[in-house]
Amino acid sequence: MLRKISTDKAPAAIGPYSQGIIVNGMLFASGQIPINPATGNVEGEDISAQAELVMKNVGALLAEAGTTYENVVKTTCFLADMGDFAAFNEVYAKYFTEKPARSCVAVKTLPKNVLCEVEVIAAL
Repeated sequence: MLRKISTDKAPAAIGPYSQGIIVNGMLFASGQIPINPATGNVEGEDISAQAELVMKNVGALLAEAGTTYENVVKTTCFLADMGDFAAFNEVYAKYFTEKPARSCVAVKTLPKNVLCEVEVIAAL
């Protein structure tokens, strides 16, 4: 049985999807971008500031599902500019201390022209 995750501590979905789905003891979270959930506005002028907000949004989804960063088994990271890779990694490493499996790619454009997006799969 599928259970949808929804929290006002992370940005609302801006399309026809859920913030996350739990199935078989796993959370599949939609990608998070640097939107302040209280205002609905993109925040952060550089990759470090945007990555911090993305990680906080990911953390809110993890908490709502009853899990933590330590239980994340896979991340997919999207960067608007691979030149931001090192600065993004500095922020990422503070949160994902257990070093889950990861893919990181540069894409042409992200929603709302943000600099990064992160999606996670986590065990409950």
